[in-house]
Amino acid sequence: MRKEAVRYLHCPYCSGAMTMTDGTLRCSRGHSFDVAKQGYVNLLRGAARFSADTAAMVAARADFLTAGHYAPIAGALAALARETAPQATGGDPGCVADIGGGTGYHLARVMSEFPDAEGILLDISKFAARRAARAHPRISAVVADAWDGLPLADGAASVVLNVFAPRNPAELRRILRPDGVLLVVTPRPDHLRELVEALGLLRVGEQKDERLADRLSAHFTEVARERSRSTMALDHKALPQVVGMGPNAWHQRSERLEERIARLPEPCDVTLSVTLTAYRPLI
Repeated sequence: MRKEAVRYLHCPYCSGAMTMTDGTLRCSRGHSFDVAKQGYVNLLRGAARFSADTAAMVAARADFLTAGHYAPIAGALAALARETAPQATGGDPGCVADIGGGTGYHLARVMSEFPDAEGILLDISKFAARRAARAHPRISAVVADAWDGLPLADGAASVVLNVFAPRNPAELRRILRPDGVLLVVTPRPDHLRELVEALGLLRVGEQKDERLADRLSAHFTEVARERSRSTMALDHKALPQVVGMGPNAWHQRSERLEERIARLPEPCDVTLSVTLTAYRPLI
């Protein structure tokens, strides 16, 4: 947790400004939160509404992403952030916030486009936060529940990222500067299509982009949309990782998955297909 990032946080209990001294965050009303030895801080107010990613899921994601399979997504996201971020005009530039950012892989790539900004990653999983705290020198990692209010100050962020993660539109609008940009990455119906039947994976709905736009429409307006589509060559080590790093992990039995993977060619050509959408907040 970087001292430079603390000014963008607020207390999850009283919304007061935070300061950090001797490895502890405090607000003026006396609420305090110790920074873990791994570098992240836990700002959960209580039990989370949804299950957090497990250590095994986070490890699978870290290994898969480190291998570069999702590099096209990270590159496209960084380019879109560079193109749509508000122009610096002096004063506080605002942070780059990643909501549900996992291990910090995508945020770390985006941070290379903003050498003067602080990055703040929020995720409900402490295992993800541990890794994110080490993902980039200017990333500060926070354990938080997006559905219970984000522990970020009003208008703290100039850029907000949301990659394959849940989103709370009202909270995203609150933390974003009036001239800021929200960048959302969602899977398309043909994403991982070669594995859906073969491995029994969850399907992506045909109207996912439209449903997203409808949910955000009360707070945001779309300003750019692009698609990223490529083919990944995945070996039999990467296949269980791509299954085990996301929601599919909750619906798989390891023995059955191993049997199904053994029937696939190696390497297996798998489609990577996502939509990247940029939104401006409604004034």
